[in-house]
Amino acid sequence: MAYAEQNEYFEEEKKRIEEEKKRTFSEDSFENDTFDNNPTDNMDQFSNEQDFTKTDVDSEIKKENKKEIKCTECGSDQLERHEAKGELICMRCGAVLDIDDIDKSAEWRAFNMEQKSTKTRTGAPVTFTKHDKGFSTEIGNSKAELYKVATNKRAQYYRLRKWNKRLTKSKDRNLSYSLSELVRQISYLGLKNSVHEEIARKYEKAVSKGLVRGRSMESIITALIYAVAREQETPRTLSELSASSGIEKREIGRAYRYICRQLNIRILPAKPKEYIPRFASLLGLSGKVQAKSKEILNKAADADIISGKGPTGIAASSLYIAAVLEGEKRTQRDIADVVGVTEVTIRNRYKDLVEKLGIEDEVEKKAAEIEKKKQQA
Repeated sequence: MAYAEQNEYFEEEKKRIEEEKKRTFSEDSFENDTFDNNPTDNMDQFSNEQDFTKTDVDSEIKKENKKEIKCTECGSDQLERHEAKGELICMRCGAVLDIDDIDKSAEWRAFNMEQKSTKTRTGAPVTFTKHDKGFSTEIGNSKAELYKVATNKRAQYYRLRKWNKRLTKSKDRNLSYSLSELVRQISYLGLKNSVHEEIARKYEKAVSKGLVRGRSMESIITALIYAVAREQETPRTLSELSASSGIEKREIGRAYRYICRQLNIRILPAKPKEYIPRFASLLGLSGKVQAKSKEILNKAADADIISGKGPTGIAASSLYIAAVLEGEKRTQRDIADVVGVTEVTIRNRYKDLVEKLGIEDEVEKKAAEIEKKKQQA
């Protein structure tokens, strides 16, 4: 309810109650002869009885607003508002309870990103992926802007631009450089935006605590990528991280243990199933192979075969078995190159899976059929 409407409501309620109390007071006093001899005391008593404040009315309004809106047809409270049509709909019986709701979205329309960027009147959302969270102040894009200013104002413009850069804190300078390195690695590894945002947030926390001082900025960022990617179930191997950052695996592992200890990051070991979609995509395998591979991993987990073994090796061997069973065989060399493990590891994990799951004969028979078809072709 609007402020003006609330005031009108208060005044109307107050007048109505005053009239009711006056009428009740006069009837009771003349019929029952309840007046005392002192008229002043009577008026004081009346004043206390008719004391009606805005707080009383406000409490009544709040009680009414607290009432749940329910469907008038079936009494259900499972209501949903359709923003496009401006309707309030009961999800139980389908009754339309309200129509022509006010559209609170933008009054303009855009059919592509260019139109949207030119028509929008607000800036980008706050983000940790920029050192100033997107609230930077920049005086001119380059030195060429200086010549667009009037001659008598150029010295002032130059001083403003120089001091704007000088007043930047060391933390902001660190973040400016390190977050640009983070953007490069995120792009190289193909990670999603939510991972990027969380890594930037944790890195800023590490800088604020002074954890980066005396250590390689690239190693801390790479360690956070490794941790957050596992946390959000999009893990990357140490080999991939080493290739993207140019840092040795040992250094990444050392930085990972340090940063997890200091920031209290607790992450469970990665599951082999989390690697399946990405490895299958890199190998050009179909969805059937992915589904079969996950089925094999579920059975292996139930049989307690995969505990204590590297998740990438288990994922690679399950993909190899699934590809054979679905007629999309890939060589162990191809899978080893993509996954980043050795052929020996794939063979060892393959033997463990087929023997303990009892599918060795089926896999060998299917592999022989595929080889026979290749020879005939």
